[in-house]
Amino acid sequence: MAAGRARRLLGSLWIALLLGQPDPAGAAARSGSQSLLTGSLVRTFTPFYFLVEPTDVLSVRGASVVMNCSAYCETAPKIEWKKDGTFLNLVSDDRRQLLPDGSLLINSVVHSKHNKPDEGYYQCVATVESLGTIVSRTAKLTVAGLPRFSSQPEASSVPKGSSAILNCEVNADLAPFVRWEQDRQPVLLDERVYKLPSGALIVSNATDTDGGLYRCVIESGGTPKYSDEAELRVLPDPEEPQDLMFVRQPSSLTKLTGQSAVFPCVAVGFPVPYIRWTRNEEELITEGSGRFLLLAGGSLEISEVTEQDAGTYTCIADNGNDTIEAQAELTVQVPPEFLKRPANIYAHESMDIVFECEVTGKPTPTVKWVKNGDMVIPSDYFKIIKEHNLQVLGLVKSDEGFYQCIAENDVGNAQAGAQLIILDLAPATAGPLPSAPRDVVATLVSTRFIRLTWRTPVSDPQGDNLTYSIFYTKEGINRERVENTSRPGETQVMIQNLMPETVYVFRVVAQNKHGPGESSAPLKVATQPEVQLPGPAPNIRASATSPTSVTVTWETPLSGNGEIQNYKLYYMEKGQDTEQDVDVAGLSYTINGLKKYTEYSFRVVAYNKHGPGVSTQDVVVRTLSDVPSAPPQNLTLEVRNSKSIMLHWQPPPAGTHSGQITGYKIRYRKVSRKSDVTESIGGTQLYQLIEGLERGTEYSFRVAALTVNGTGPATDWVSAETFESDLDETRVPEVPSSLHVRPLVTSIVVSWTPPENQNIVVRGYAIGYGIGSPHAQTIKVDYKQRYYTIENLDPSSHYVITLKAFNNVGEGIPLYESAVTRPHSDTSEVDLFVINAPYTPVPDPSPMMPPVGVQASILSHDTIRITWADNSLPKNQKITDARYYTVRWKTNIPANTKYKTANATTLSYLVTGLKPNTLYEFSVMVTKGRRSSTWSMTAHGTTFELVPTSPPKDVTVVSKEGKPRTIIVNWQPPSEANGKITGYIIYYSTDVNAEIHDWVIEPVVGNRLTHQIQELTLDTPYYFKIQARNSKGMGPMSEAVQFRTPKASGSAGKGSRPVDIGADYKPPLGGSNSPHGSPTSPLDSNMLLVIIVSVGVITIVIVVIVAVFCTRRTTSHQKKKRAACKSVNGSHKYKGNSKDVKPPDLWIHHERLELKPIDKSPDPNPIMTDTPIPRNSQDITPVDNSMDSNIHQRRNSYRGHESEDSMSTLAGRRGMRPKMMMPFDSQPPQPVISAHPIHSLDNPHHHFHSGSLASPTRSYLHHQVNPWPIGTSMSHSDRANSTESVRNTPSTDTMPASSSQTCADHQDLESTTGSYLANAQEEDSAQNLPTAHVRPSHPLKSFAVPAVPPAGSAYDPALPSTPLLTQQAPAHPVHSVKTASIGTLGRTRPPMPVVVPSAPDVQETTRMLEDSESNYEPDELTKEMAHLEGLMKDLNAITTA
Repeated sequence: MAAGRARRLLGSLWIALLLGQPDPAGAAARSGSQSLLTGSLVRTFTPFYFLVEPTDVLSVRGASVVMNCSAYCETAPKIEWKKDGTFLNLVSDDRRQLLPDGSLLINSVVHSKHNKPDEGYYQCVATVESLGTIVSRTAKLTVAGLPRFSSQPEASSVPKGSSAILNCEVNADLAPFVRWEQDRQPVLLDERVYKLPSGALIVSNATDTDGGLYRCVIESGGTPKYSDEAELRVLPDPEEPQDLMFVRQPSSLTKLTGQSAVFPCVAVGFPVPYIRWTRNEEELITEGSGRFLLLAGGSLEISEVTEQDAGTYTCIADNGNDTIEAQAELTVQVPPEFLKRPANIYAHESMDIVFECEVTGKPTPTVKWVKNGDMVIPSDYFKIIKEHNLQVLGLVKSDEGFYQCIAENDVGNAQAGAQLIILDLAPATAGPLPSAPRDVVATLVSTRFIRLTWRTPVSDPQGDNLTYSIFYTKEGINRERVENTSRPGETQVMIQNLMPETVYVFRVVAQNKHGPGESSAPLKVATQPEVQLPGPAPNIRASATSPTSVTVTWETPLSGNGEIQNYKLYYMEKGQDTEQDVDVAGLSYTINGLKKYTEYSFRVVAYNKHGPGVSTQDVVVRTLSDVPSAPPQNLTLEVRNSKSIMLHWQPPPAGTHSGQITGYKIRYRKVSRKSDVTESIGGTQLYQLIEGLERGTEYSFRVAALTVNGTGPATDWVSAETFESDLDETRVPEVPSSLHVRPLVTSIVVSWTPPENQNIVVRGYAIGYGIGSPHAQTIKVDYKQRYYTIENLDPSSHYVITLKAFNNVGEGIPLYESAVTRPHSDTSEVDLFVINAPYTPVPDPSPMMPPVGVQASILSHDTIRITWADNSLPKNQKITDARYYTVRWKTNIPANTKYKTANATTLSYLVTGLKPNTLYEFSVMVTKGRRSSTWSMTAHGTTFELVPTSPPKDVTVVSKEGKPRTIIVNWQPPSEANGKITGYIIYYSTDVNAEIHDWVIEPVVGNRLTHQIQELTLDTPYYFKIQARNSKGMGPMSEAVQFRTPKASGSAGKGSRPVDIGADYKPPLGGSNSPHGSPTSPLDSNMLLVIIVSVGVITIVIVVIVAVFCTRRTTSHQKKKRAACKSVNGSHKYKGNSKDVKPPDLWIHHERLELKPIDKSPDPNPIMTDTPIPRNSQDITPVDNSMDSNIHQRRNSYRGHESEDSMSTLAGRRGMRPKMMMPFDSQPPQPVISAHPIHSLDNPHHHFHSGSLASPTRSYLHHQVNPWPIGTSMSHSDRANSTESVRNTPSTDTMPASSSQTCADHQDLESTTGSYLANAQEEDSAQNLPTAHVRPSHPLKSFAVPAVPPAGSAYDPALPSTPLLTQQAPAHPVHSVKTASIGTLGRTRPPMPVVVPSAPDVQETTRMLEDSESNYEPDELTKEMAHLEGLMKDLNAITTA
């Protein structure tokens, strides 16, 4: 029978194909059988639908209700009604009857508390025999309850012109039946008097006529129900203001689309308030609006509500004195609506079809399907797919009819239907039909699918033009489905979506151009049962047991036919793609070797004999934390001031945190005291300011990261030195050194460089800009920033830009610039720098922003760390893309140096391999893909100094012309100085193989490249080496250079040597050309004695005269003055700020003894010595261990300080005085080197040195300063006495001219105390000041014998002293005096300098003596006399010898 039906089906389809019936899209889409549908006997669809459907009705007890319903069809349908899903029997019902159009009439609705037979849901059902049935939407009949009041009106009063509200609350069903009466008369409602939907009455803008008795009435059928009466009194206008308040506030509403919504809002107060509304904080326009209406008292009515009306509505009452608000929500619900209705479908038996239905609504509707009035229950053949669509599989004739999609939500329901027609089958056309396919077999049988294959029919062995239909059904089920082959000649098919372990019956039918042939014999095939694999293991748990291990446990899963053989545990690091697994026999396993503090996911799969089962869900656990395994990165130090250093660093590399970083531990110490370490623990911020440090001290820092488990490894020590003094913030910063602007279309890029004076604090920069004026806008940026982009500008506009640096004192001088933004049409990206800015090409397409805040942190002599910020990154400066940075650097020495570059993927880079003490400039650019930025603003850094790594070069030694015992050493600085050369040390010896500490040392200041060495032995080979030093230490020595001094040209007397006279020597005018230091004097010994005695007598007379003036001063006053002077002078010993410390102006000659001030050369930096003393004692290689004791035994006898402000007019006109340094040598066994700081040439320090003396004496210096008015001179009386030898040579200090006092400096010397003289001033050849390096064998034998006075000089015999030399002009050359002592090289000490001064003019000398005043006490004068007598005896002894 089935075979015959299939043959009829295929035959009818073939006839329909010839008739050309079009294919319904729905069926064709599902089955792909377009040709089958077009080959059917056609029946048309029959229109059948509802004209009117019932709607929701509200009724009252005893009233009559009509539920409307009307259906259309060519054949009059039969109408029935269902109530609450059950058909009503209207034949025997005397209250309910069917009207001719199909509507339902309910007479006298019955409703009581316990009996509600008429209330419920009604549905109209229309049926046409042999066609089908349709049902309407359901409609709700609601019967109002018994009339009762939940609140009644109360007596109240209202001021005239104000609003009042009278309550009459009933349940919502009765509200439409409420009306109001005033004085038992109906109230007429209008714009001023309004009844709310709840039943309450609002009276606005009250008048006298509104007063009276009010009551509300419920008329719901039957006897009306009245409320209590309440009086409303109308009061006159109040005279005083009344508080504003709401008497009725809006409440939230839920409405359906199309309904009306009323928000009540009534406020009272005086003045009378004005009401306005907002929706979602936007002003709501009610005037002229068709849907928004302002009702009496200020209530809001919204008619025909739409979804867009939902939101928050705010009622705002304002009376000019006060404003109050009240809010309410409007929620809009939407009944179901169809977006896509089901469509009519043609189909054939065994086909699969889908009815589509798409709905919308709020809340979201649910969908159910009805076939011919009956609910469709989902099954294997009727399925709901895609939420709303109905699928019917394996159609049979009985499936024909009307299908309806019914959508329903809380606020309504709707229905839409379509007709399904099962086409009849046409007979086949004339011609041979194919026989049955042969050998139908199932070649592949699984649980859910079967593959069938067969051979072609006998009638058509080739079978190339045959197509096949495969019919199948469950055994015992009469609903057959069909599957067609995809192309002609194909003899296999895959049948899918079968049920496991189920018997199916298959048959195959071939068809050719004439129609379908015979069916094959039925083939029964049973699908495979599903293998009982293990289910998921229950209760899987994972717990971290250590920072690197996790233990996973689970329970035995359910397993069908097979015991669990083993488990496979899968685990994977979170964020990774590769999963690892391990085989486990038991119910737990511990995985080791995991990463610390890292999340891992775990799952378990059980295996039985059939294979793997169902996996468990992933469980995620994080391994325990540990101390960090790596130190923080990029530690940099920034010295803020003299007492604080800012540290910056980056966290340890990702993957090494081993936990949550809870903070950072900072350890720091002084470099000089490595054992004393201070710890500071900070938070998670990546910076720390360390304060309370010492000035000018080098500190080392290291940082370690902290977790809850402890402290991780620390960084290497990084050092920085605090400033000696803080930057100045007593004044505003200076003007920035440059300002560059680069205009774009809507922005201007501003870049600048800081002020040139780096000693003033800069807290930041203020950028002002505006069109035509820079004062429109102001932006402040950080002091580190060198770049800013002004955004949101107008195109083609002329902007003026100003830049000012500021600090806490205020803003500095502005720097102005102007720029014109580009027009909109200008898309070029050519940079325009206005002020001397280098051209920087901008790459296409749009460039990236260059890095900002580039900083160079010097780490060592060859390493600088470059850091920067990237404004195109988020605020946390985390790089998440593939961008990289290019760092370039170069030095300007030499000028043609090329840039070096390196790439970095972080915001810092360590530049190594740099040269020491070299200034480098750095800049950075960022590249991302094809886009690059311009180079950033440059940062500069100078590497630290390093000890010189090469010796001085080009060392040459030549003999000085005319001075065979003096040689000149010349050299060039080291090629690798690695810093500023602060000095040189010349070593020389006669033995090239001697130990270095046996060589003689000559220190030289760093700016000298030549040096004279005197008093060498004639005809002797010397070897010279030179060593350079800078602030970091000594460099290597040069190779030894040999030089032999020339042979002697004549003999010298005992104790003397040939006199060295420079080639440029000229005798004084009118003077003798006899050289100083000649063994023969032009004056005989008798004349010398007379001169000495005369000088002594004259000196005594002067002292007696001075003593008379001294007695006029009180002793106490003198002591105070002397103590004050002593405090001033003594406190400045060795001070670096002592500007003009001068040696004593003491002339001692065999012929005359003078004590007078001496004119000084105008040269501010006279040449004091050829052998400067080095900076400190550590800088010089010790000659011998005994030298230290000699140094410590010496004490400087000079105390004093002279202010450069103390120069009088006369002294200022003459310039400063030259100095005479008197050396005395006791000839120690080894050369003695003393070290004093070398100061700059404009800040000389003059120290006086003397050797150890034989016997203790006490010497005094009496120094008087007498200030005079402008134009007068200053007089100085200097005296020195010695009983045996001159032992002390103190200096004369000029005190400020405003101080009228006499200062006496007393110095007590022990027998071993001496003075060591050194001066570090540079030689000036233009002055030709004479120098004498004196090595006397006797304390006074080294005094040079002067020449006789010039014949033409003015000489007054009445004067107590006579000048030896008259200085004609400041630059007049004078002859030099040089003496020497005899001694071996090993016993020779470094030369002691003596500067021979020039005498003042005679007239000035006379005036100075006449104007001098002395203030001595009597006891001091007696001592002075005794010292002078001792001095005279010594001089007599010398002359007689």
